[in-house]
Amino acid sequence: MTSDAPRVLIDGLQYCNWSRAIFEEMRQGGLTAVHATVGYHEGFRETVRHLVDWRTRFRDNEDLILLARDSGDIARARATNRTAIFLGLQNPMPMEDDIGLIEMLFDLGIRFMQLTYNNQSLLGCGWMEKEDSGVTRMGRAAIAEMNRLGMIIDLSHAGERTALETIALSQRPVVISHANPRWLRDSNRNVSKAVLKALSVKEGLLGLSLYPLHLPNGSDTTLNQFGNMAKEAAEIMGAGHLGIGSDLCQDQPDGVVRWMREGRWTRDIQAAASFPAQPSWFGSNLDFPGLSEGLLSAGFGKGETALVLGGAWHRFLEDSLPPVG
Repeated sequence: MTSDAPRVLIDGLQYCNWSRAIFEEMRQGGLTAVHATVGYHEGFRETVRHLVDWRTRFRDNEDLILLARDSGDIARARATNRTAIFLGLQNPMPMEDDIGLIEMLFDLGIRFMQLTYNNQSLLGCGWMEKEDSGVTRMGRAAIAEMNRLGMIIDLSHAGERTALETIALSQRPVVISHANPRWLRDSNRNVSKAVLKALSVKEGLLGLSLYPLHLPNGSDTTLNQFGNMAKEAAEIMGAGHLGIGSDLCQDQPDGVVRWMREGRWTRDIQAAASFPAQPSWFGSNLDFPGLSEGLLSAGFGKGETALVLGGAWHRFLEDSLPPVG
């Protein structure tokens, strides 16, 4: 990236009810790239069905979005006034119990995969389990395979031990695409200082979440409070290791929350399932540029603000994703 390049805006995680209207808002908001969740608890075949649906979206909205496979597609999107969409998985379920399916998913366009969601997986432990047993034997093999391919490891829903072990084991930097400092919101879904320090030492990246349940004051969190939260994370990691992973779920019906939490692994209803109200200052991609106000108010310089809003993600993707020949 050159210093005189136009501003890059990147959102490191969204799971919207995708539509042309949302893609239009991405363009109006100036989003350069977005990491979009493809699935949660689906197996391989169901995930392929979702990828077929994505190919239809790319074809029907080719004037607005394009499938991104490497960082060169970010430049291609900017040159054609479109948004680059990177596809990812919030659960390793689509690889089932077959290490070979990681490469198949990569070939189909998947560029991010979480090692766990909320529960124990075949690879590691999610944050909601009582005991975190860390990275499993298969998890070690999956980490090595993802490193080989250049698929980005995401630890957003991992338990503490699993996260720390993965950061240490991975030969490539990893991300926590959507989470916040735990000490500002008392939830193990957010991340500790120890994890943030380990992440930055290994050149990883944290995407700050704008999902209300991750924010310091929930839906009532102010834009200034968001900026102050980002500042506390930057004091540990540096702005060069911070981005945004909004976890925006725009236009999703409340029933989707139950699928996220319960999938098919239980018959029990876990809790009342509905999306919390978004903070007033972030309800769609149209609001993304306005995040700069919160960052500047917290004392970030213009250069640091540019890093958090997309520059750090851009550099990470340039360094992490192998070029597609």
